Amino acid sequence: MDGVATSVAIEVTNLSKLVPNGEASLSILHDISFMVATGEALAIVGASGSGNSTLLGLMAGLDLPSAGSVTLAGANLTVLDEDQRAALRGRLMGFVFQSFQLLPALNALENVMLPLELSGADNARSVAEVMLRRVGLSERLRHYPKHLSGGEQQRVALARAFSVKPQILLADEPTGNLDAETGAQVIDLMFGMNREFGTTLILVTHDESLAARCGRTLRLAAGGLVSLN
Repeated sequence: MDGVATSVAIEVTNLSKLVPNGEASLSILHDISFMVATGEALAIVGASGSGNSTLLGLMAGLDLPSAGSVTLAGANLTVLDEDQRAALRGRLMGFVFQSFQLLPALNALENVMLPLELSGADNARSVAEVMLRRVGLSERLRHYPKHLSGGEQQRVALARAFSVKPQILLADEPTGNLDAETGAQVIDLMFGMNREFGTTLILVTHDESLAARCGRTLRLAAGGLVSLN
């Protein structure tokens, strides 16, 4: 049993999220339970408004549930304070967003160096340079986000996410702002790096072909878990 326990990256138990809606409350998620194994690739699929991004945020500890719990690497996020959750997130997780989330005042190299510097790494520059070469941007280190294409910005975001060697990568519609060809290239790169680093991948997407590349797919509808297979 010990081997099974240590193979769980994230466990979600009876998770619900309510938000105020006038005098009542709106149910965004209700009674969601599942586990994600270490090294697994899980797609979260559902129409807009199904609670996909809310679920991802709760799994990252960016928000707290109204009921239930999220256990990350054995730690129950719901009993940690904001600083403790942030520290755990910084140590274990990488993020890739639809909108890239690069800092416009920093060039590509500096954007990738930032999480390394925040973690106290003393080799942030050399690691960032290696990661940017890994994503094919060795000639774009000094370019600022406004001078990079969407695909290049998402490659910087991938380099930044993987630079800290995260145990878990959370990706929220990573191709949502890219054309089909560029999106396919970025996804190939993401899955390749995911295999290379042995990272647990949790991917929110509306793209069924992209979801099919993951080992399992979790489907949400109106805040409820419809299927997991």
